[in-house]
Amino acid sequence: MLYHLLYPLAEDFAIFNLFRYITFRTGCAILTALIIGFVIGPAIIKWLKKKQGEGQPIRNDGPETHFKKAGTPTMGGLMILISAGISVLLWSDLSNPYVWIVGGVILAFGLIGAADDYAKLTKRSHEGISGKVRLLCEFAIAFLAVAAYINFTTTTVATGLAIPFMKDFLLPLGIMMIPFGMLVIVGASNAVNLTDGLDGLAIVPVMIAAACYGLISYLVGNALFSEYLGIQFVPGTGELAIICGALIGAGMGFLWFNAPPAMVFMGDTGSLSMGAGLGAMAVIVKHELVLAIIGGLFVLETLSVVIQVVSFKLTGKRVFRMAPIHHHFEKKGWSEPTVVIRFWIIAVILALVGLSTLKLR
Repeated sequence: MLYHLLYPLAEDFAIFNLFRYITFRTGCAILTALIIGFVIGPAIIKWLKKKQGEGQPIRNDGPETHFKKAGTPTMGGLMILISAGISVLLWSDLSNPYVWIVGGVILAFGLIGAADDYAKLTKRSHEGISGKVRLLCEFAIAFLAVAAYINFTTTTVATGLAIPFMKDFLLPLGIMMIPFGMLVIVGASNAVNLTDGLDGLAIVPVMIAAACYGLISYLVGNALFSEYLGIQFVPGTGELAIICGALIGAGMGFLWFNAPPAMVFMGDTGSLSMGAGLGAMAVIVKHELVLAIIGGLFVLETLSVVIQVVSFKLTGKRVFRMAPIHHHFEKKGWSEPTVVIRFWIIAVILALVGLSTLKLR
């Protein structure tokens, strides 16, 4: 909004020329989302406590240390959606279709998450809406997003799959790009959702991944940088850096209240939406496979659940004391802050490995 209002004045007032720079608007988006999060956080938490009463249901079979969290409200993802949404509307180029595609995915998955959180609260159970219904809605939204992306991206890049460490190479998927892109978006969404189990555990890796994709989207959207690095050039994707900046700022604002001991939980409202947003950006900037590296922590959490379920069904035995894997380490006696901080370190390492694919080709 501010881009459209103030940038045209650059001919008369040189200072407004700053609005042409994505880096400037990304920095402003971070600060704006952060400030909004600080301002609205206490009011949202107070409102959630009033509406939810007993707060998020605590699993009876979970670590004993979690019982003291009873009464903590959930759906704190609303704070992230509001602060990031306002920031994006203020600082991004709203004529850019990719902004609306990713923003629409984040909002739609946030609504699904809110419905799931509401179902858990009303049932007083950790089981929300039907898994089949939720997945059906998620895949439907992902289908619309990928189809829209292919429609707005006229080059052959849209239906190609870039392979990490390979320069100027695209694996032509054709129409199969749609189901593949859907899997990336839905998979990323649910992977972040599985990771969200401890205070601050999910939000920091999400911010790390958002920072990585902010850089990637800026480079992919710049013809000179993309040619130098040997990565695919997708015009217009640089604007997604502003969404990444807004997610980082909103994430920091949320972490202020989610830091141990958490005053509010993210809930599916936040985890599903941010994971889906990362997945959508990965598809658009042609770094879908790199997301599995940068978001390797989310992959690890998901694999632990899959392994646990398959092992129990086939052998009747559990590989982990509890899944997702962060609960396994809690059951082994690790304190919650120890698990969280060590997982943050893993997320940083994986992000650096993922970013190395930009140059190692």
